[in-house]
Amino acid sequence: MSFSVFAQSSSNKKAQNFFERANPLIEKQDFASAEQVLKSAVETDPLFQNAYILLASVYSFEKKYNEAKAAYQKAILINKNVAPTVIYGLAETEFATQEYDKAKQHFGEFLIKDSSSERAKKAKKCLSDCDFASIAIKKPVKFSPVNLGQGVNTTDAEYFPALTADGETLIFTRQVNGNEDFWTAQFKNNSWNLATPLSTKINTTKFNEGAQTISPDGKYLFFTGCNRPDGLGRCDIYVSHREGKDWGEPYNVGKPVNSEYWESQPAISPDGRTLYFISNRPGGSGGYDIWKSTITDDAKWGPAINLGPEINTAYDENTPFLHVDGKTLYFSSDGWPGFGNKDIYYSRMDDIGKFQKPINLGYPINSFENESGLIVSADGNFGLFSSNLKDGFGGQDIYSFGIPEAAKPMKVSYVKGIVRDKDSKKTIETNVQVIDLKTNQKVFDDYTDPETGQFLAVMPIGSNYLFNVNAEGYLFYSENFELKAGDINKPYQIEVYIEKIKQGGNVTLKNIFFDTNKYNLLPASIRELDLLIDFLHQNEKVNIEIQGHTDNIGDDKLNEKLSFNRANAVYNYLVKNEIDAKRLTFKGFGASKPIADNKTETGRKNNRRTSFLITKI
Repeated sequence: MSFSVFAQSSSNKKAQNFFERANPLIEKQDFASAEQVLKSAVETDPLFQNAYILLASVYSFEKKYNEAKAAYQKAILINKNVAPTVIYGLAETEFATQEYDKAKQHFGEFLIKDSSSERAKKAKKCLSDCDFASIAIKKPVKFSPVNLGQGVNTTDAEYFPALTADGETLIFTRQVNGNEDFWTAQFKNNSWNLATPLSTKINTTKFNEGAQTISPDGKYLFFTGCNRPDGLGRCDIYVSHREGKDWGEPYNVGKPVNSEYWESQPAISPDGRTLYFISNRPGGSGGYDIWKSTITDDAKWGPAINLGPEINTAYDENTPFLHVDGKTLYFSSDGWPGFGNKDIYYSRMDDIGKFQKPINLGYPINSFENESGLIVSADGNFGLFSSNLKDGFGGQDIYSFGIPEAAKPMKVSYVKGIVRDKDSKKTIETNVQVIDLKTNQKVFDDYTDPETGQFLAVMPIGSNYLFNVNAEGYLFYSENFELKAGDINKPYQIEVYIEKIKQGGNVTLKNIFFDTNKYNLLPASIRELDLLIDFLHQNEKVNIEIQGHTDNIGDDKLNEKLSFNRANAVYNYLVKNEIDAKRLTFKGFGASKPIADNKTETGRKNNRRTSFLITKI
């Protein structure tokens, strides 16, 4: 809000004296006192037009929009020949009080008098907002925000929540005496326990830390750091990796993500390969835009790419959040049609990776006030945001609310578990990979926690996933997760035991696929076979026997022949890809070695398998 110093205009000296006292108070941002002296000025001189205009500006700054509207109206009644900015101010207060038809009329009147200024540009945008809001407000969405409670919120300000995919760990920003630090809380027994400072390796007393995002597994924290000695611009993006129970020293992610301009509010994709962020660098659509950078094959961040007009406008976009479905982007903007100021929108990525036209979350989630900083839980059922609602503990608090059905992300599940040594039962650090067999893309590729052996990998529903665990000196572990479209699966909780390489060790390959009664390898099998090839290259003294198995449906001899041909198909693929044939044998066992009950479809499915046996090390 900008305030004009108005010329003297009242013949009543007392009223004039009140008026002149207002401007210094406004310059000091003492708006409550300025309001009082201006009210005294118009009470002393009811025809003091400029006092009404300045009082309306003060009311608007204090968000007393009904009072501001009344003051503008009185000023115009005194003399209709007012500056265009007065008409604009009246239109804004009418918009803020949901009088969209009147606001539209007065924005139009303003544009007749001023059609080329920056304010005119905003007035044209406000006309489209009037059209949108007048319809959208008649179709409200359910909105019942719930305070997260005293475990998280205090009399200080809490904001910028970040949540792990399992919903168990919350990291947020808390401002105490002007210093921003990260705090964390755990969800136990249906409530958030008492939050504690995140880590002295990340939190500082000298700098502010905020505007963060956390990877779905809770192992990588990207955040905004400003005015630091190693910064490239005023604000840069930093990252820290969780190391056991504590966090590692954060480091600047560097160019081309950071620049000499302003970079902030990072959002990491669920596979950890693409970083979304806000920047005001040249080449954008407006002031602050959403950009992205993707890790290249040499493990470096690629060039910063503007998301373009599908997302960015000539105005400002901020607080991006990419859901763990990898497809749904939530963000705030004051450029798309809305209810005024910044609203929250969502956009879905199509099959070719292009974001669709953003959709407003609706009223009353969005209003004439600024709304931003939304994140959405992995199950898509609730969102977290910060606000200073009446039931708060003081300042900004963090709240949750149900996400409208249309704005919910795609359904996802996740696999969460621990990897142990099969013999010692001790947890071990291993590599875990999850590959979408439909797209042949990795959705997760990281190591288990070195202290706890834990991991968490997100899998959007509607595809078929290869799951692989491997560590040096161990047989790898293979699993398959088929998440059909429309399924709402509970998360997978597993405990993986892997055994050291030894003669007689046996591994079932869960991602080798054949059509019914056929032995031609299906394309989805290739990733698993390539992992087997990698294993054989890394362990050059290992010889294996490839084994084919079937269920007990059908003729025994035909089943044995089918299993033999399937094992042979795997053998041929390995030889074709430069695995020495002397290290390989193959055999078909038909239905003679079941590992499950053939009386059920699930059992028969498990019995139809390909495995390998270590014959020599």
